[in-house]
Amino acid sequence: MGQTIIEKILSNKSGKNVTVGDIVVATVDYVMGQDGTSPLAINAYRAMEGKKLFDPARVALVIDHSSPSPLEAVSNLHTLMRSFARETGCKLYDVGEGVCHQLMLETGRIGPGSLVVGADSHTCTYGALNAFSTGVGSTDLAAALISGKMWFKVPETIKFVCNGKLPPGVYSKDLILFLIGQVTADGATYLSAEYTGEAIRAMSIEARFTVANMAIEMGAKAGLMEADEKTFDWVKRFGGSGFEAVAADADAVYARVLEYDVSALEPQLAKPHRVDNVAPLSELAGTPIHQAVIGTCTNGRLEDLRIAAEILKGRKVSPDVRFIIAPASREIYVQAMREGLLETLVLAGGAVVTPGCGPCVGTHNGVPSDGETVISTANRNFKGRMGNRNAEIYLGSPATVMASAITGKITDPREFL
Repeated sequence: MGQTIIEKILSNKSGKNVTVGDIVVATVDYVMGQDGTSPLAINAYRAMEGKKLFDPARVALVIDHSSPSPLEAVSNLHTLMRSFARETGCKLYDVGEGVCHQLMLETGRIGPGSLVVGADSHTCTYGALNAFSTGVGSTDLAAALISGKMWFKVPETIKFVCNGKLPPGVYSKDLILFLIGQVTADGATYLSAEYTGEAIRAMSIEARFTVANMAIEMGAKAGLMEADEKTFDWVKRFGGSGFEAVAADADAVYARVLEYDVSALEPQLAKPHRVDNVAPLSELAGTPIHQAVIGTCTNGRLEDLRIAAEILKGRKVSPDVRFIIAPASREIYVQAMREGLLETLVLAGGAVVTPGCGPCVGTHNGVPSDGETVISTANRNFKGRMGNRNAEIYLGSPATVMASAITGKITDPREFL
């Protein structure tokens, strides 16, 4: 019987042939924690009497969720992380370097066939590089820091076959929102999602990151894609080498296979207060907004900023809208400056914040007030997600967010193309 991508990776990393339902202990290639989870992991590491990391070169701690620190207590947690990094020799990404997931994508250490665990639920992003990457809790992270291993139950796989060509003004964010709406927030719980088809293959690697990033929003353990030239070009760009593509067998067994023709897809939005509460933008056009956000680990990449600048085309942001831009990494920030993208966005009325998670997690950099409506490129819109339970959050593509910031109301970006 053939194997899926995740079965092959877990077979390789555990040293034995695995099938769905097996409990295996696998060797991990990279371990990551961020400032919301690393302090707990450090405390657990010490409680386990950890003496040294399994390999400091394969461990990274990232200060991104509250960066720069907005509170004294958070500053103390950041100091704990810095001290631990000095003590153990692991890599620390400090204030201003970016969102953990974008930084991991830029290491060159993660590529086809890799197994990565991170103490953040959106670690699944690296699946776009043909890697099995998944989020774990802080205690599991501590165990991985010591042993370099992690236990897994081999999951079944749900396969999404996306054929056709996305129409102009419709992007990978619209596609993944549509898929989440179709299967619901728990429709892929503890399954591995495989994304394939003409539409996926046609996407840029940055667009694929958006799809893989939101696999967790349908409950998936991972969101995987097969490797191609775009995959290896990305990894090589950051100095990575020695990776081998992992492809599912033709006779692999899937829990479900869902096929879609995306050629007629229109812009999508996730409505408050669930990511799977998805509707075509046309049903929501004209809804007033107060804040617009482009950034996060989902859509804070250079391609996203280019799309926003193209929509803007010399226009101004509505005076009734606060427009916040959060580049996903320092590299993206600098390149966006060199290309004049940030100048374009700022002169139109935007405010650029430190590379990192920005307003997404609601700790700083744009907490909305009571009764306000936000449209964001983020991956979650739960009640209180951005720091105020009395605000509403819509999720959309960078093009949709930019178009809406211009008009002050939810707007179809195709009107500006």
